[in-house]
Amino acid sequence: MSRVQRAEVSHQAAPAKKRKKKKSSKGLWIIILILAILVGCGGYYTLGLRPVEPGSDEEVVVEIPSGSGASMIVEILDGAGLVRNKFCAKVNSRIGMYHDLQANTYIFNKGMSFPAIMKAINEGDFEYISKESIEVKDGARLEQVAAAMAEQLPFSQEEILAKWSDKAYVKELIDKYWFLTDEVLDKDVKYPLEGYLYADTYYVTTDNSTIEGFTEMCLDRMDAELSTRRDQIESSGFTVHKFLTLTSIVTKESRAEDQAKVAGVFMNRLDQDISLGSDVTVCYIFQEDRVELKQSQLDSDNPYNTRKFKGLPPGPICQVVGDAMDAVLNYEKSDNLFFFADEDGVVHYYKDEASFSKGIEDEGLLKDDESKEESSEETE
Repeated sequence: MSRVQRAEVSHQAAPAKKRKKKKSSKGLWIIILILAILVGCGGYYTLGLRPVEPGSDEEVVVEIPSGSGASMIVEILDGAGLVRNKFCAKVNSRIGMYHDLQANTYIFNKGMSFPAIMKAINEGDFEYISKESIEVKDGARLEQVAAAMAEQLPFSQEEILAKWSDKAYVKELIDKYWFLTDEVLDKDVKYPLEGYLYADTYYVTTDNSTIEGFTEMCLDRMDAELSTRRDQIESSGFTVHKFLTLTSIVTKESRAEDQAKVAGVFMNRLDQDISLGSDVTVCYIFQEDRVELKQSQLDSDNPYNTRKFKGLPPGPICQVVGDAMDAVLNYEKSDNLFFFADEDGVVHYYKDEASFSKGIEDEGLLKDDESKEESSEETE
C-alpha cells in the first residue's frame, strides 16, 4: 500500500472516533437528565408526604368508618386538612403496604406526616384513638342521654336538659338542620330534641366537649342517616318529625327482628283511624321503662297517651337507629291490628280484638282486676 493510500485510510478513520465521542457524551447527558428527574420526583414525593403544618400540635378528630379502604381514607384525611399533597398521598397509600387499616375514631395533629398517620391507622395505634366516649343508646329517652353525658362532660343532667329545652337554642338548630322544623316546638312536645340524637357511640374531644358541640355531633350523624332516606320518607307521606315519632314507638315496642311486622300493625291502625294503644307511649309520660302500668296512668289525659287518643303522639319518645327507620319505611304488610309480647319476648299477632283477648288469656297474662294493672306490650 502506498503512502498516499495509508494517509487516506488514516484520514478516514479520524472522523469515526469523533462521532463515537459525541455519542457517548450525549448518552451521559441523558443519564444525568434522567437522574435529575428521578431526584426531583423523589423530592416532590417526599415533600408531599410531609406534615401540613410541621411542628403543629393542633388536634384533628378523624372518624374512619368500618370497611374504609386506603383510597377512601386519603379522601377522609384530605377533607380533615391532614394531607399536604393529595397525589403523593394516593401514591403512598398504594405502595405503603397498609393492609390492616382499622376503623375507629382517631385524634391526630397537623404536625404528623401522612405516612405516620397511615401507620397509626394501619396498626390501630391506641395512642391516637379517642378514649372518652358517650353512648347514646338505641331506645334511650333524652333524660337518659343527658345523664350519660353528665358522666363524661362537666355539666349536670339538669343543665343539659335546660339547654335542649331552650327555644332560642333550638331555633338556631332548626335554621341549621333541614330535618328539624317548628314541629319540635309544639307546646305538647316534652323535649324538642327527643328522638333526634342518633343512637351511637360518640367520642369526646376538645372540639365537642360542650353541650352544643356534642349535640351537633349527634345531629350531624342523624343528618347523614336521614339524608340517605329522604326520598323514601317524603314518599311515605310522613313529615320527618312524624316518621321519627312512629320509628321511636316501634323501637320501644319490639326487638329488631319484629320491628317491620310491628310497624305494619301500627300502619294499619293509623290507616283505619284506630288509636295505637301503645303502652310505651304511656310509659314516656311518666319517664319510666316498664311493662306494667297502673290504671291511673293508663287513664292519663296527656297527649302522649295513645291508649286514649288517636293518631301519633306529639313527638318521638326515644332515640333510634337506621335499622328501625328501615323497618318503618319497609314495614311488613298484613291484616293484623293487635299484638302483644309474651314473657319470653315472643310477639303474637291478631287480626281482631276477640282473638287478641283470647291470646292474652291463653298466655296467662291477665291480672286480677283489684290490682288495676295491665301487663304486656300490647295494642288494643
